[in-house]
Amino acid sequence: MSANGLSTKIQQFMDPNALARTPSPFHRLGQQMQDILGDGGILKEVVQPGEGPPVPRDSSVSIHFSGFLEYSDRPFETTSHLKYPRMMKLGRDVTLCGLELGILTMRKGEFSRFLFLPEYAYGAMGCPPLIPPVATVLYEVQVLDFLDSAEVDEFFAMSPEEQNTAPLSMLLNVVDTERSFGNRCFNHSRFEDAKDRYKQAVTLLGNRKAEDEEEKRSIVAGQLPIYLNLSLTQLRLDRPLKALEYGHKALKIDPNNTKALFRCGQAYLELFDYEKAQDYLTMAQANKPFDVDINNLLRKLAIHYKDCLDKEKELCSKMFADFVKK
Repeated sequence: MSANGLSTKIQQFMDPNALARTPSPFHRLGQQMQDILGDGGILKEVVQPGEGPPVPRDSSVSIHFSGFLEYSDRPFETTSHLKYPRMMKLGRDVTLCGLELGILTMRKGEFSRFLFLPEYAYGAMGCPPLIPPVATVLYEVQVLDFLDSAEVDEFFAMSPEEQNTAPLSMLLNVVDTERSFGNRCFNHSRFEDAKDRYKQAVTLLGNRKAEDEEEKRSIVAGQLPIYLNLSLTQLRLDRPLKALEYGHKALKIDPNNTKALFRCGQAYLELFDYEKAQDYLTMAQANKPFDVDINNLLRKLAIHYKDCLDKEKELCSKMFADFVKK
């Protein structure tokens, strides 16, 4: 296909003047799009509206996007092959000026198309060999999720002394954001990333020197759900000893916590310590007698325990038979 989108065979039967007047696909598309800056540099068409507030500046976003050149039906870059695209920090990970400005006009769940003139895309030089010089590009973007991480950036820019004297509310907000990042990583099966986020959050809480008993209670209360998340994440990473460590830390805060008892029971089961697994799972069941997960794991434990006893019995029988023969 030639540069104007028409095959050479079709062109030979057309008037050259009429051919020159044929509007390009991007030109036709741009006529139905909104000029979001007023200079024609970024044009936008909302295909599917989103909900909630627009994406904040300095936030971290999870987006699906595909970039196209004119007259091409194949993207030169895309995230369509990723089930869960990673979170990207605006101003750092999103390097295309027009794309970042476009994202700031979007809401969660929104799907939009953007036309970026060269000055908002790859400039006069382009990006060889994929992007030619002075290229207008089309991007299709969907905002899957975002987190406002401006306060996190501000907090980590402080010295350790400043962090320790910052308002407790700021620390708890930062910890909550880190935990939310961890939850998203966990839900996307990126367990190592989730573990790192949770550990960062629990480290921040551990570094804080409480000024009074009320502040100490708030810090401890913030640690409990993160220890539970860390315990489950370590189980997903096949590290039952680490899972047990964080489960016991959670129980030290709340000795009767059902989730902590359950996590310890899971860990002991994976460590083949069936008696301790039985103890912890039974305590968890006492708190929630009709919990499906607890009861299913107790049934699984019973099966494993029986198999273990049967194998021991078979081994003893063989040893005894050998002894009689001798």
